[in-house]
Amino acid sequence: MSLTVGDQAPDFSAETSEGTIDFHDWMGDSWAVLFSHPKNFTPVCTTELGYMASLKPEFDKRNCKIIGLSVDPPDSHRAWSEDIRDATGHAPNYPIIADTELRVAKLYGMLPADAGDSWEGRTPMDNATVRSVFVIGPDKQIKLTITYPMSTGRNFDEVLRVLDSVQLTAGHKVATPVNWTQGDRVIILPAVSDEDARKAYPDGWESPKPYIRFVDQPAD
Repeated sequence: MSLTVGDQAPDFSAETSEGTIDFHDWMGDSWAVLFSHPKNFTPVCTTELGYMASLKPEFDKRNCKIIGLSVDPPDSHRAWSEDIRDATGHAPNYPIIADTELRVAKLYGMLPADAGDSWEGRTPMDNATVRSVFVIGPDKQIKLTITYPMSTGRNFDEVLRVLDSVQLTAGHKVATPVNWTQGDRVIILPAVSDEDARKAYPDGWESPKPYIRFVDQPAD
């Protein structure tokens, strides 16, 4: 069964480009983005891993770790990292899981249980569904999951935007409206009564409809 928002992110041990990790221990009290790839040395994924490396300082500011996954062995990851640096100007500065037995891909619902147990002989099309992004909170619950087609490069600026939203809404009783970015107005949750909302927002709010209450983004 596929994992969805609110599910517990499965724990696992795996070999990565930075050594063996136990995923939950590796996360610690941080947030995490796990993003997967169907095969090394594929053009779209090469651009993605390089861009993610350039964004790492932004994720670091948000106490969010990055980890990649590809169903290829560690020596292939190392060679691919050199290509990524040459092609994009940024080598991966985060671990990449070598999911050679397809265990993590199956555990996270990206491949079916009968997909086999080896990376060998598999083509990118065999692994086409291993193109997912998971945002995971410090509570080890999944906050976002998206699966992309192989022909569409992922928008990691959007992943960063979603991370900002879920971190904000985890600490305040608000939601973020369409196309929200940092500093934009937010919406008071419907579960918050007007009486309680007045205590939190004494300057009031804008209400184009009775069930919509816009306020300035609360400070952390």
